[in-house]
Amino acid sequence: MMRPDANVAVFVCVSPVDMRKQAATLALIVEQSLKRNIFGPALYVFSNAQRDRIKIVYWQRNGLCLWSKRLEGKDRFIFPRHIEGETVTIRGAQLEELLAGFDLWKRGHRELKMCRVG
Repeated sequence: MMRPDANVAVFVCVSPVDMRKQAATLALIVEQSLKRNIFGPALYVFSNAQRDRIKIVYWQRNGLCLWSKRLEGKDRFIFPRHIEGETVTIRGAQLEELLAGFDLWKRGHRELKMCRVG
């Protein structure tokens, strides 16, 4: 399981992206579209339009890292709505909450009920 530092900067990309994109292409989006430095100490979170998949890209010492998570069934990640700008900045601790199913923007929690993988 991914355990980012609790205070690391996490940039959540509000617009959905094609989940076929890999680390290098997502890094280009970070640099060209989001105007951020991929080599800095931060994580960049992307999701698809259905919000059932997340990819996180970041630079670690000597290479790009790509982490992904896919939800099964009807479960969805809760992303911000009606936000101006291309990203929302959160901390590492909040990223863990997002991945666990919390709604960071309503401050509520919903239960993720898993019954099977496929």
